[in-house]
Amino acid sequence: MRRWTVPLDKGYIGNLKKNLRDLQRETEDLRAIHDVVKNKVAREKVKHRHMLKPVQVWLTRVESFNTRVDDTLSTSPAQLQKLCLCGICSKNVCLSYSYGRRVFLLLEEVKKLKSEGNFQELTELTMICEVVERPTRTTVGQEEMLETAWERLMEEDVGIMGLHGMGGVGKTTLFKQIHNKFATMSGKFDVVIWIVVSQGASISKLQEDIAQKLRLCDDQWTRKDESDKAAEMHRVLKGTRFVLMLDDIWEKVDLEAIGVPEPTRENGCKVAFTTRSKEVCGRMGDREPMQVKCLERDQAWELFRIKVGESTLSRDPNIVELARKVAEKCHGLPLALSVIGETMSYKTTVQEWEHANYVLTRSAAEFSDMENKILPVLKYSYDNLADEHIKSCFLYCALFPEDYEIVKESLIECWICEGFVGEYQVLKRAVNKGYELLCTLIRANLLTEFGTIKVGMHDVIREMALWIASDLGKQKESFVVQAGVGLHDVPKVKDWRACPKLRKLPLNATSVSRVDELSIVMKPEEEAQLEWEDEDTKNRFSPLISLGREMTSIFCLLTKVERMKTESSHNPLIQKQTDLVCSNEATVLTITFTRRLYSDAPRATVPALPCVCLSPATSRVNDLEAI
Repeated sequence: MRRWTVPLDKGYIGNLKKNLRDLQRETEDLRAIHDVVKNKVAREKVKHRHMLKPVQVWLTRVESFNTRVDDTLSTSPAQLQKLCLCGICSKNVCLSYSYGRRVFLLLEEVKKLKSEGNFQELTELTMICEVVERPTRTTVGQEEMLETAWERLMEEDVGIMGLHGMGGVGKTTLFKQIHNKFATMSGKFDVVIWIVVSQGASISKLQEDIAQKLRLCDDQWTRKDESDKAAEMHRVLKGTRFVLMLDDIWEKVDLEAIGVPEPTRENGCKVAFTTRSKEVCGRMGDREPMQVKCLERDQAWELFRIKVGESTLSRDPNIVELARKVAEKCHGLPLALSVIGETMSYKTTVQEWEHANYVLTRSAAEFSDMENKILPVLKYSYDNLADEHIKSCFLYCALFPEDYEIVKESLIECWICEGFVGEYQVLKRAVNKGYELLCTLIRANLLTEFGTIKVGMHDVIREMALWIASDLGKQKESFVVQAGVGLHDVPKVKDWRACPKLRKLPLNATSVSRVDELSIVMKPEEEAQLEWEDEDTKNRFSPLISLGREMTSIFCLLTKVERMKTESSHNPLIQKQTDLVCSNEATVLTITFTRRLYSDAPRATVPALPCVCLSPATSRVNDLEAI
C-alpha cells in the first residue's frame, strides 16, 4: 500500500485561509501603486519625458502578476470547500497542498513587487535629435566663413568656439546657418540647444531658457533654487552629447553655475557663442576666436542689389550708378546694406537717389530708418563700455573725418590732455592706461586696427557716435561735426548758444598754417550767454573781447603762446596757440590748436578753452568741427 508524505512546514493547507486574505489585501495595495506609477508616467510623457527601463519592466511584471493572481483567486471558493478538521486538513491533500503553495508563492511575490515599486525617478528626458531649422535672411559673402567656422567647431579638440564682430555685421545670421547644418546630421549629437542671451541675462534666466528646451520645467523645477537647478541640469546633460549655442553674449557665461558640463574631447559636447567683444571670447575659453568682418565691395553691392530689387534698378541707368554710391556709404556692413536697401527699394526716380546720397554724405543719422533700425542696434556696444572715461574716448574718435587713420600714440596723447585717462604722476603710466583703453575699444569692435600704429572707426559706427553725442539726435545743434567736406566758411547753425561750451580738438602744430580765416560769429548781446570753462579763462579772454569791438574789420588780434611748466621740470607740457578774431559786430571768435610736449613730471591742469575744433585731415584749415 502506497503512503503519502505531506510536508507541513510551510502551512500551505493550515494557513490557506489567512494567506488568501493577505494575498487579496496585498494585491489591492500593489494595484494602487501600479496605477499611481502609470498615471505619473502618462503625465510626464506629455512633457516629452521617456519612461525609465526599470519602471517599464516593473509595470510589465505587475500586469503579469495580476493575471496569475486573478486566476488563482477565482478558484479559491472551491479550494476552501475541500478543507476539513477546522481547516487544518483537506479532503484532497495533494490538490490543496499544491494550491496552498501557489497562494504562498504569490503572496511572497506581491510583497516583493510592492517594495520594488518605490521608484525615486520614473522618467528621463527624451532628447530630441531632430533639429528644427531656424529662419534666416538671404546672405551674401558668408559662405567661406560658414564652412571655416563649421569645420573648426567639428574638430575633436574644439569644445568652445566664439564668433565676434561689430554690431550688424551678420554674426547671428551666420550662427543660424551653423545651427541649421546640424539638421543634416544624424546620430552624432543627442540635443542641440539654441539660446538668445542678450544683455543683462542672469543665471536664473539662462537656466530657465535651457530648461525649457530640455523640457525640465514643472512644478518641482520651479520650487528649486539656482544650485539645485544646476545640479538637475548637470545630471540630465552629463549623459548626453549636446550642442549649446548662445547667441549675443555680452560677458562671460558661467557654464558651471548654470549646470552645463564642460565640453571636452572625451564627452564630445560643444558650446558655441556670438559676441561683439573679443575679450569675452577669451574669458569664455576660446583663445583663437573667429572674427566676422564686413563684406568686401563686390559682396556688399550684391547684397544691396538684392535688397533694392532689379525692378527699381532697371528704371534708369543713372539709378544703378547712384545705388553703387549709396551702397559704398554702408562700407560693407550687412545691417546697413539691408535696411537702406529695403528703404530704397521703392524709390524709382533719380532725384530720390540723389537726395539719399546727399543725406548719407551730410548726416547719415537723418536718413530714413537709420535712427530706428541701425543706430540703436549699434548703440548697445557703446552702452556696454565700462565707464564714462572710455565712452568719452570713443566719442572723441568721431571728431576725425570718415576713413581717417588715427595714429595710436597721438590719439592717446589727446586723451591724456583731455583728462579721459585720469591723473598719473608718471607719463608712461598714463600712456599705458591709454593703450589699455584703446585696446578695449578695439576688442569691443568699436575701433579697427590698421597695422600696428594706426586705428580707425567704421563710418556707420562713427555716425552712431555722433548720434549719441547729440543726445540721440535730439540736440543736433549741440554737437556739430563736418569733417572732410571742404568747408571754407563756418557751417550754418541756427543757434551757436546750443553748444555754449565749445571744446577743442588738439592738432599737431605743423598741420595748419593760418587759422584766422574761420570763426564763430556771435552778436554782442549774446556775449553774456557765453559760458566760460573757468574763472581764469574768463579773466584772460574777456578784456580781449571788449577790445575787439573797436575794430572795423575782422583780423587776427592776438597770437599768444603759453608754456606751462611744472615745479620739477622746465619742459613744456602743453603749448597753445590761440587766434582771437573780433569785429565791431561780433565777438568771441576763438580757434585753438594744441601741440603736446611731455615730460615725466606731474601733469599740470590745463583748463579747456572755448574754441572751434579743427579737422586734422589736411595741411591747411579748410575743415571745421565744433563740439
